[in-house]
Amino acid sequence: MSVALLLAFWAVSISLVLVPGADWAYAIAAGLRERAIAPAIAGMLLGYLAITLVVAAGVGALVTRHPELLTLMSLAGAAYLLWLGAQVIRHPAVPEAGQGAADRPRDWVRRGFLVSGMNPKALLLMLALLPQFTRAQAPWAVELQIGALGLVQMLNCAVVYSLVAVASRLVLRTRPAAARRVSRLSGVAMIAVAALLLAEQLARHAYL
Repeated sequence: MSVALLLAFWAVSISLVLVPGADWAYAIAAGLRERAIAPAIAGMLLGYLAITLVVAAGVGALVTRHPELLTLMSLAGAAYLLWLGAQVIRHPAVPEAGQGAADRPRDWVRRGFLVSGMNPKALLLMLALLPQFTRAQAPWAVELQIGALGLVQMLNCAVVYSLVAVASRLVLRTRPAAARRVSRLSGVAMIAVAALLLAEQLARHAYL
C-alpha cells in the first residue's frame, strides 16, 4: 500500500478516535475497576476487527441495498447502550471495588465487543471511510488494503482508549467519591449516545 495513503488514513482515524463517545465512556468505567482495562480494551478491539472483516467481505454493499439492516443494527446498538449505561449508573465503579462475578475478564471483553461492534456509527464510519483509502491498481488486493487500514484504526483505538482508562484510574484512584461521579457520568454518556441514535432513526423514518 501507499505509505502516503496509510499516513493520511492514520491522521483521519486518530482525529476521530480522540472524539469522546461511548468507547471513551466504557474505557473510563473499565479504568475504575481492578484488572478490567486490558480485557475491556481487547473487547473493543475485537469489535473493530469484526467491523473491518465485515467491510472487507463486502457486506457494506448489502447494507447499502438493504438499509433496513442498518436500522435494525442501530436499534439493537441503542438498546444495548441504554442497558449498559443504566447498569453503570446503578452500580458506579470505584477503584477500591473488588471484582465480583459480574466483573470477570470475559464479561469485560464481551461488553467491550458489543460497545464497539454494535455501534452503528462506527460501522457507518468504517463503511464510508475505509474504501476511500484503497486503490484497485495497488499490488495488494482491496480486501488486504482494508485489513491494513483496519489494523491502523485498531492501533489508534488501543493507544487512546488505554490512555483514557489508565488516566481515569490514576487520577481517581484516591478519590472514590469523584470516581463514583465520573463513572455515573460515563453511564449518562452511553445513554446520551443511545438517545441520539434513536432520535436519528425516528427523524429519518418521519422524513421518509
